[in-house]
Amino acid sequence: MFTRKWPSRLLCLSLSLPVGQVLACGPDFPMRLLDNRSQSLADLPEGSFRFEISRLGHAIAGLKPATDATGNPDHRYGDLPAYVEQRNKAERLGLTPPQQAVVERVRGLTDVQQVTTEAANLPAELRLYAIGAAAFNVGEHQRAVEAFQQLLALPADERRLRSTWAAYSLGRALFAMSSEAGSGEPAVLLGQAQEAFRQARQMSISGFSDPLELGVASLGEEARVAYTRGDWNNAIELYASQNLLGSEVGYSSLKQLVGDLSEQPDEHLMRLLKGKAVQQLITASLLSRIGWSFGEQPPGEKRLVKLLQASTRDSLENADRLAAVNYQQGDYAAAKAFLGKAGDSGLAWWLRAKLAVRDGDKGAAAAAYAKAAQAFPKDESWGERRTPDWDYESVQPKCRVEGESAILALQRGDYLQAFDQLYRSQSLYWYDAATVAERVLTVDELKQYVDAQVPAVPPLSQQDRDNYLQLPVAASLRNLLGRRLLREERYDEAPDYFDNVELQNQARAYGQLRQEAESRWWPTRRAEAYFNASWIARTKGMELLGYEMAPDYATFGGNYSLEPAELKVGPLITEGEWQRQQASAAQPDARYHYRFVATALASQAADNLPHTSHAFAAVLCTAVGYNSSLAEQRALYQRYVQHGPYVDWAWDFGHHCPYPDFGNADKRYVTQALEPIRSVLRPYKVWLQIAGGLLVVALGLGLISHRQRKARIPAR
Repeated sequence: MFTRKWPSRLLCLSLSLPVGQVLACGPDFPMRLLDNRSQSLADLPEGSFRFEISRLGHAIAGLKPATDATGNPDHRYGDLPAYVEQRNKAERLGLTPPQQAVVERVRGLTDVQQVTTEAANLPAELRLYAIGAAAFNVGEHQRAVEAFQQLLALPADERRLRSTWAAYSLGRALFAMSSEAGSGEPAVLLGQAQEAFRQARQMSISGFSDPLELGVASLGEEARVAYTRGDWNNAIELYASQNLLGSEVGYSSLKQLVGDLSEQPDEHLMRLLKGKAVQQLITASLLSRIGWSFGEQPPGEKRLVKLLQASTRDSLENADRLAAVNYQQGDYAAAKAFLGKAGDSGLAWWLRAKLAVRDGDKGAAAAAYAKAAQAFPKDESWGERRTPDWDYESVQPKCRVEGESAILALQRGDYLQAFDQLYRSQSLYWYDAATVAERVLTVDELKQYVDAQVPAVPPLSQQDRDNYLQLPVAASLRNLLGRRLLREERYDEAPDYFDNVELQNQARAYGQLRQEAESRWWPTRRAEAYFNASWIARTKGMELLGYEMAPDYATFGGNYSLEPAELKVGPLITEGEWQRQQASAAQPDARYHYRFVATALASQAADNLPHTSHAFAAVLCTAVGYNSSLAEQRALYQRYVQHGPYVDWAWDFGHHCPYPDFGNADKRYVTQALEPIRSVLRPYKVWLQIAGGLLVVALGLGLISHRQRKARIPAR
């Protein structure tokens, strides 16, 4: 069992240090908004670079997105086995077996003339492509260009298989020629290369064979040409479109462009930032903090921020993003200025809410949060992030906005609204929702909400449970309510809220035993009910009685705990909420509190048993094994030593305990009642035995004398 209390860095690096006890790194824990409410309201999570650049790209009508068919595009030109196999498989499509054999044979040749001879009997498009590919591979780029151009000059119906391939390869050959000394005018060749890549894309759209998805790849190749020509904006837009179509090349290339831009001299970068695409790319990188490591701002980022501010003072484009960057940098005046130019996007209203909180205007903040929640699309996701405490957060802005709004609702005393806003996030902020559900809401408020809005869900199959499939959040909430009802002794209402029949039956049995323990008139029967209830509380306590969060952490099955947030009345925690949380705290407020409940029930069972009985000793023995605390174990054992009978298993008290013999315990009521008299007479035991013997003799002699006198009386 581990408690999460980690530093902001070096999460698991400490495992390499020589320490006496090594703790494994536990699971990742999601961020809790209620842990540090002021910080949650103040912080703006970093955005997602992938999401931000998806806003830059443009869809291309008719061009199909990239798939897994081409493997890792970063290795498209390499000789990795996976790519080679994909390429060879693609080359065989549409070919007869003899043609496949020739194509495979010439693929390994390095002599262009030999390839020309070997491929002489192939159809024109296959022959010309084989010649062009061989020439390209050995660096004869001019010959490759001529072969590809001849192929593309064939009638369309004679080049259905290799047109896209040829146009794409033509662009690569022309780009290679542009960097070769004495190969002609570079600018002209670069322009021709761009046109070839556009032609490849158009052929893919028109239905020419493209199993290697070269139409998508052509976007990256054309972007590289544009970058070489100094056309940064066009390069960014092309890479962004490639990224939008699912190519990792587009994503990684844009990250590389950010690095290249950050190294440009100030004057040059200022000019580039006048371009919309460059401005948006730099803004996306700053907003998402792609260069950050372990929470440290990379060198030079403040320079980028200043240059961006200086070049976009009058810009209406991207104003909400620019405001967000300035807010993250702590420049709230600049953030407000940009928000004045921003529209009604979700991000703009989110920032207005945060600034209103900073200004102490909670009413304006609540209104802005409501507008932000309406403006953000439900499915918008910024991906995963790490907090400074190394918790993780899956940022879905709509849910995060509602979670922050819940903090203000708690402050207002709108507890149900706060819970509803947190619960709508489902698993994202479940820990916060669970805290409000079991500590802030009354049990009746929670029950009314669940009855109205959280219907029962189908139970998990046994296979799902064996595979530790996570329960739906609705089932977790209903379980939480069932456990809370049992803790508050509402036994008849609780069972139906548990998510499976097994738990329902156990909850029903526990409730019946608790009721029997209070209603049975004979003490031994009460003791038996208390004891059996204690056993259920101990063995199934986490499932039936445990708190979802502190102190038991049923949400982790009790295997881990979180460092509890400090709860005290302050700016964001009112007296009313504090009182509610105190009233609903575990009794006792200790880890695995149900063990203490089980021990208390077992102690009540012992109270109803003769202390000289086997059952009394067995109940106390079992209670010691409940492991509630050392103090309680010690007290239970001392109770047995002082009052209990000798039993031959007492040497291992608390570990090997028989089931209490409640059936024979009744007999001990008589012997136990006589015990005080026997204790008084014990010093006179010998004399009492003699007196008892003389009394027996006297009674015998008297009886004999009486019979003799009766025999002498004459009959009448």
